[in-house]
Amino acid sequence: MADTSNQIKHVISPLARQTLQDGSLTRPVAGVRPIRLLPWLQVVKIGGRVMDRGAEAILPLVAELRALLPEHRLLILTGAGIRARHLFSVGLDLGLPVGTLAPLAASEAGQNGHILASLLAADGVSYIEHPTIANQLAVHLAAARAVVGSAFPPYHHHEFPGSRIPPHRADTGAFLLADAFGAAGLTIVEDVDGVYSDDPNGVNGGTAQFFSETSAAELAKTDGSLPFDRALLEVMATARHIERVQVVNGLVSGRLTAALRGEHVGTFVHTAARR
Repeated sequence: MADTSNQIKHVISPLARQTLQDGSLTRPVAGVRPIRLLPWLQVVKIGGRVMDRGAEAILPLVAELRALLPEHRLLILTGAGIRARHLFSVGLDLGLPVGTLAPLAASEAGQNGHILASLLAADGVSYIEHPTIANQLAVHLAAARAVVGSAFPPYHHHEFPGSRIPPHRADTGAFLLADAFGAAGLTIVEDVDGVYSDDPNGVNGGTAQFFSETSAAELAKTDGSLPFDRALLEVMATARHIERVQVVNGLVSGRLTAALRGEHVGTFVHTAARR
């Protein structure tokens, strides 16, 4: 048999013979700031509680989104609302594992997305699934000014087992997408004016303090109710592009428009990302 050992090709790489678990070895290579894939993209996450309110809340929001299309290219992501909460209640009563509850709840977020896309269909807006967002978002946004998708991350059966309710829900999924694409910004649209020290609609709402500006690090130290997933604070701590997120009230006409134009009309939540 011929000796071919001298024909073997060797690839010179600083990581070729190292463990990828050693931060001191990977940092010189992985520590470089990644490029922004879609720096012109604005990501808007519409909360399920807004969608739960029906035509009274949805139709004015759709009109506002339609008016924004000439100004921005949008990835509109929808969350899950009251139907998912009912699903959690039934699923927990049946003893279903967290990895089974996650895709079931995500299905409602998708339903809300289909509703929103249908109302914007006349403007060329359509609903696309997660694989299409991951691989073909750019071409869809070259053909239309906006697309709609589910904000739930596809963790599903890979969801972390530490909680009975899936911790990675719509807000976390929207942020992960926005940061991965290097988007211009992320706006979270809810049914409250922003972040408070406690639920403004709860039993202690009368004493809840409004935060016009805060940080993920500061909120992580508190135990109060938040208008977004608490897991969002964890992913904000490792953000690479999105430096701040604004939480606005989608029930007040014009708030979303102002937020996308850079105005401070809700709560700014700063992440760990730095220019």
